[in-house]
Amino acid sequence: MTKPYGLSIGYLAERTGLSVSAIRYYETEGLIHPERNAGGQRRFQRADIRRLSFVMIAQQFGFSIAQIRAELDTLPQGRAPTKADWARISRAFRAELDSRIETLTKLRDNLDGCIGCGCLSLDSCALYNPADRARQKGAGPRYLMGDSPDTGARVRSL
Repeated sequence: MTKPYGLSIGYLAERTGLSVSAIRYYETEGLIHPERNAGGQRRFQRADIRRLSFVMIAQQFGFSIAQIRAELDTLPQGRAPTKADWARISRAFRAELDSRIETLTKLRDNLDGCIGCGCLSLDSCALYNPADRARQKGAGPRYLMGDSPDTGARVRSL
């Protein structure tokens, strides 16, 4: 049986494709927790390969270090995460990704006619956002954010 903390930082870098400095950074961010041997060298668990792979993928999906840390903090220390552990994290991230996909789909589908106050066309602005009424709902692209105009005018569904 191998020691739980037996992998060197060089080996971890080789297996994950991360630089040694990136691994140290993730350590300082609390995403991995190596032990030190008698000579002061970091020693990592085999499970840290998966943790770091998860970090890399989650960052590609746009999750912040804080969000990733919060999820990794729910994993057990001292043993490799199980399939059930990863499935639980996956469900949490899936909900966030589904929300982002919905927002991006709305943006994509309405990009040609709805930015900022509600449209790109000055001719349409008088119909969609007369007297800049969207401003009363708050800052940003109100109609893209889900607000609807409170006018009698017919507005495309976002």
